[in-house]
Amino acid sequence: MYKSHGRKGIALWTAGMAVYAFLYLPLVIVFAYSFNDSRLNAEWVGFTWHWYRVLLHDEEMLIAAGNSLFIALVSSSIATVLGTLAGIAIHRYDFRLLNFMVMTPVAMPEILLGVSLLLFFIQVLNLTLGMLSIVLAHITFSIGFVAIVVRVALAGLDASIFEAARDLGASQWQTFRHVTFPLILPGVIAGGLMAFTLSIDDFVITFFTAGVGVQTLPLRIYSMIKIAVTPEVNAASTLLMLLTLTLILLASKFAPDVFKG
Repeated sequence: MYKSHGRKGIALWTAGMAVYAFLYLPLVIVFAYSFNDSRLNAEWVGFTWHWYRVLLHDEEMLIAAGNSLFIALVSSSIATVLGTLAGIAIHRYDFRLLNFMVMTPVAMPEILLGVSLLLFFIQVLNLTLGMLSIVLAHITFSIGFVAIVVRVALAGLDASIFEAARDLGASQWQTFRHVTFPLILPGVIAGGLMAFTLSIDDFVITFFTAGVGVQTLPLRIYSMIKIAVTPEVNAASTLLMLLTLTLILLASKFAPDVFKG
């Protein structure tokens, strides 16, 4: 019996390591070949920092990175406020329609959401696609993620804390300002970081709502790999990957319950 359990444990560990290798080995290869001293990534030639220097002097890439940062900051800020309010409302009131409306963009396939927003902006709002349409699209799909994190943070609180505040004469606003918000602040920050991360590396929805003349970093990288996957693409992808992983780690520190399991 002991040997049977031992073999199952080894098999599970082997399968788990194989899955992790499948997920992360391509990222390691992208990182390693960003230092390849060759214009083509067909084979490893030698170590160099050249492609990072080229990347820092690539004007179009820097403009695209600036656009991505601006869109991510604006959309995540607005989505954090709206998502926090939505999360509180979902937690406080048993209103299934609100729950459905907030969570639908999270569950909806990105390509379907992108096409829907494209048609809505053009046919309903008669909006010229550009920076504004991207920001609105990113706010739309980010609100649900923030609401989920805030709702989890609220679910972990003891309801007697709020009852005690009201018994002491605090109004609803005072209870929220001095009790609720400080307690859920780590969840709010984690939700904002998630919204920023989702925005800065989004491709599919941005592709449908960007229009002509506006490029974000993922769109710029996509336009470059259609010609060839050069080490400069690897360098840009590596920096974007490191930023994304850093933000995810920060979010997991602020709201560990969301990232359990």
